[in-house]
Amino acid sequence: MKKESKKKSGGTKDNADKSDAPAVSKPVVIKEKTPEERKQAHVEGIIKTAVAAFLGMIAGFGAFYRFEDGTGTPWYAAIVIIAVLAYYAQRVIFPAIKINTKEFGPKDWFYVEFIVIDFCLVTWTLLLN
Repeated sequence: MKKESKKKSGGTKDNADKSDAPAVSKPVVIKEKTPEERKQAHVEGIIKTAVAAFLGMIAGFGAFYRFEDGTGTPWYAAIVIIAVLAYYAQRVIFPAIKINTKEFGPKDWFYVEFIVIDFCLVTWTLLLN
């Protein structure tokens, strides 16, 4: 009877213990940036923000003249159109001003798109008042 009650695990007890143990990873070595690299990264960050803000203001003026007060078109459709156009515009503009877009992660793209949408909505709102 005892033989029937044993579980069939397909492996030894040692293998089960090894798979349950947490994986030990090596500590990540963070490369220390030189002052020149920090300055370059800071300048690039300012340029990215300024380009995104400028595109957002242009989009705000465009939205005002195209959609006026936005009653004829759903506002979210205008925002999606602006976000897509701004994304592709930045994919062209950034390499032209020597900013490597291949190093951009999703967080970076989200940041610059948020700046574009934010400046667009603020500009559009100011023009409506």
